[in-house]
Amino acid sequence: MPIRRLPFIALALCALPAFASEIEFTPAEIAAWPQREFDGTVSYRFVENGQPAVEAIAEDGATALYREIEIDVGETPWLEWSWRVDELPQGEASERKKAGDDYGARIYVVQEGFFGKLSARALNYVWSRELEAGTRWPNAFTGRARMISVEQGDERLGEWVTYRRDLRRDWKAAFDEAPGTIHGIAIMTDSDNTGSRAAARYGGIRFRASE
Repeated sequence: MPIRRLPFIALALCALPAFASEIEFTPAEIAAWPQREFDGTVSYRFVENGQPAVEAIAEDGATALYREIEIDVGETPWLEWSWRVDELPQGEASERKKAGDDYGARIYVVQEGFFGKLSARALNYVWSRELEAGTRWPNAFTGRARMISVEQGDERLGEWVTYRRDLRRDWKAAFDEAPGTIHGIAIMTDSDNTGSRAAARYGGIRFRASE
């Protein structure tokens, strides 16, 4: 599975331009995004009990919900989202290794390169089992993806958490250059490499001009 962590590499949809001071995706909209299966399926559905959200349940599977869209990071550099992880995938392998590369929740952005989708790069924000918040590392499957832990372990399981990240700063730290325009965004809960189970809920996602 050498490219399974970069779902936009294999997509054929046309990107849609979006240039605004704020770009927002509601949970209902996210739940309707196309799916990309990598290894087994993940159940995604829109739920309204408690807080509107996209419920994700992975049983030894890996499937992303994705949206191809052009976003000028210079115009809207702040990425804001909320999620709630209820169950983390379980396994003995490190998340830095292919056998442990599963996450209760992740959100990531993708940028096409000089050769289009074949040279795409991805920046992943993840809820990690083992690596403390702030840790950065290369993806286990491809050198064109970077991981950032924004939460660690089970201390906050079942709790809604909101994050705001400076995408310019994170991209620069990951790839040593300014991001410019990104071409897609995705969410994914996966548990295929550990052969376990993971469950989460995702709230809305926003790209904002200011924090």
